[in-house]
Amino acid sequence: MIDALKSLFRPQATARAEVPQDVAVAALLIEAARSDGVYDAAEKQAVKRLLRDMFDLGDAQVDALHDQAAEAQQGAADMVRFTRVVKMALEEHERIAIIEALWQVVLVDHIRDPHENALMRHLAPLIAVSDYDSAAARRRVLAESSESDS
Repeated sequence: MIDALKSLFRPQATARAEVPQDVAVAALLIEAARSDGVYDAAEKQAVKRLLRDMFDLGDAQVDALHDQAAEAQQGAADMVRFTRVVKMALEEHERIAIIEALWQVVLVDHIRDPHENALMRHLAPLIAVSDYDSAAARRRVLAESSESDS
């Protein structure tokens, strides 16, 4: 009987295979961009620039990764599928760099939307980044942004 019950859950477990690390990161960036209900050209450009820099990709590869991640992100019930990959695959300094990239996307429009703040408070612990490190990453992004505006 127990074997029969276990077999009911096996197909679902295999259907929920881990996503590749680059897709997981891209999906989180897209989620951050969309969290305020707007995914405009500036946000999309920021996501693609970050993907290009993080994974050393060409334009066609960035477009393909973006599209694959957007599809995965839209089809996901929650972000845990992606945060688990990031948490398990990356070292602490790399996870902090991901949080900083997420803040770059969130703050590309220079507005801190409550939905974006809530998402960032939710994502940081899911990828094992402290509130302190997330706030420090946000401050670095804000400082960099104000320097580039000058």
